[in-house]
Amino acid sequence: MRGPLVNKLSLIFGPRPPLNCILLCLVSVCVLVVLLSPFSSTTFDSVTSYAKPDIYTNYRKLKEQARNDYLELKSISLGANLIKDVGLCGKERENYVPCYNVSANLLAGLKDGEEFDRHCELSQEHQNCLVRPPKEYKIPLTGPAGRDVIWSGNVKLTKDQFLSSGSMTKRLMLLEENQIAFHSEDGMIVDGVKDYSHLIADMIGLGSDTEFLQAGVRSMLDIGCGFGSFGAHLLSLRLMALCVAPYEPSGSQVQLALERGLPAVIGNFISKQLPFPSLSYDMVHCAQCGIIWDSKDGLFLIEIDRLLKPGGYFVITSPTTQQQDSTTSTKKGITSSSLEGFTKKLCWSLLAQQEETFIWQKTADSQCYTSSSQGEIPVCKGNDMQMYYQPLARCISGTTSHRWVPIHSKSDHLNSTELEIHGKCSFCFSKTRLVVAMFSVLYSFSNSGIHPDDFFEDSNFWKLALRNYWSLLSPLIFSDHPKRPGDDDPLPPYNMVRNVMDMNAHYGGLSAALMEARKAVWVMNVVPLGARNILPLIHDRGFAGVLHNWCEPFPTYPRTYDLLHANGLLSHIASQKCSMFELLLEMDRILRPEGWIILSDTLGTIEKARTLAAQIRWEARVIDLQNGSDQRLLVCQKPFVRK
Repeated sequence: MRGPLVNKLSLIFGPRPPLNCILLCLVSVCVLVVLLSPFSSTTFDSVTSYAKPDIYTNYRKLKEQARNDYLELKSISLGANLIKDVGLCGKERENYVPCYNVSANLLAGLKDGEEFDRHCELSQEHQNCLVRPPKEYKIPLTGPAGRDVIWSGNVKLTKDQFLSSGSMTKRLMLLEENQIAFHSEDGMIVDGVKDYSHLIADMIGLGSDTEFLQAGVRSMLDIGCGFGSFGAHLLSLRLMALCVAPYEPSGSQVQLALERGLPAVIGNFISKQLPFPSLSYDMVHCAQCGIIWDSKDGLFLIEIDRLLKPGGYFVITSPTTQQQDSTTSTKKGITSSSLEGFTKKLCWSLLAQQEETFIWQKTADSQCYTSSSQGEIPVCKGNDMQMYYQPLARCISGTTSHRWVPIHSKSDHLNSTELEIHGKCSFCFSKTRLVVAMFSVLYSFSNSGIHPDDFFEDSNFWKLALRNYWSLLSPLIFSDHPKRPGDDDPLPPYNMVRNVMDMNAHYGGLSAALMEARKAVWVMNVVPLGARNILPLIHDRGFAGVLHNWCEPFPTYPRTYDLLHANGLLSHIASQKCSMFELLLEMDRILRPEGWIILSDTLGTIEKARTLAAQIRWEARVIDLQNGSDQRLLVCQKPFVRK
């Protein structure tokens, strides 16, 4: 009987390969070993000295090397016609975001603003190519300077767009040669971002904006964030401020915010709910965000009510109605009277008003919505956990949820009682639950909720995994960015990683571990469609997170993340009958040049991903965890490719 390796080689070379062909292959393998030896012997050998021995010790086994050599031999033998590098897209796709094709949407009959919304079902533009960076693109500056200064060539923003911008926070930019500088103390309506933040704190009864956390305000949704200066200030106060703004072909608020290392995602207030569960945010903020809140019979305000937690705040800063002169019409703005009727129906109270800033507070009494005097808007029936880009609903959500807890009553850390709330059947996408193997950790997905022991075991696991990830990446990053003579040793990896996406976040354990380790990063926690919906738990922990179908592109611009992490996602999309190759192409689109990918999955899945990674031009290495399981890590780096 012939072995499987012999059978595979027979398929490649035929049953009786010529002697000279065999010799040529052996010589090719030797050449590859010599060429790859610097990467394997210096870079990854150095990982061994940093890494924890219980996970990453002695990962390069002989059988693993033999498997790698076989894959390399196979790629050479099959030739360029069957396995070849993916080509580069044209220049017109440098800032390409799929699913936002206005022309196709108009042809499909969409109107009244819906043509600007996300419609992946109408996008048939599947070009298997790599989105190239602009000619002037440069690696972002290291933090903290990178939050205040960015390279102008990294974003699509013309000087005319900058000068014509009227948004409050857009005016905080200075365009200087090849850089854009953000100055938070100049040009703001209220004498600067800090003064504006203090004003909001004062209006809700706090002595200072440093008291937001004590008042229960840990997370904020910033609608139409300009370019993120207010959110950047709140992040410095340890609040999670997520920017959400519409897709813009150029001058994008989301693109500039992410380039600064600030949390942001594309989202529209047009016809669909945002991809967040009910009762997600402590505060929603709109500063000249361009939304007419009293249109569509208050449908946009109902969506705000859905997103706000009990006792949460809705803050609007907008020019009030002003009479221009006797020959011109009035300038449309916000007044308390224009929204008074809708806010009463929503059981909101106008907490304070100062000049152009209004603050409403959502009721903490769920019975208010069913009282006879306030019952004009019905309560949503059945499961009010939004699924995925559902149409805006004309009903009140969350009133029957176990998560109806006023923000001032929540603790800083989830206790056992709060954990038991999560994971019940009402928080599932379907009756079929997805069981994900987290390396050697098993999770209990019972109908009784999340067991505290499982939750804390998950937390401890990710603390250990993070230390090993950091040890793994640090020497690789330093090899690209060596210390200069006279420089102090930076803390690895010295903020070269700022924007992180956990593509299968589960409990949000990686995000929590990064926060506890005081890493200067933020994490976009993604809950895949078809997996168990743990997103409410992630939001209750004060983290950023969205629902997403990984069979579709993610709503962000190219080159906006520094690190992508996915545990078990490749197996999950295979169960959803989706293409791994298209997923990896999408990961390449949203990852910046020289960014990093960490994939964890079963051995066979990782082997397939490694072959595809070579086609996408990623530098990749498989790592055996040495814990007796079938799990492997695939650590990749995206090269800086120019044509």
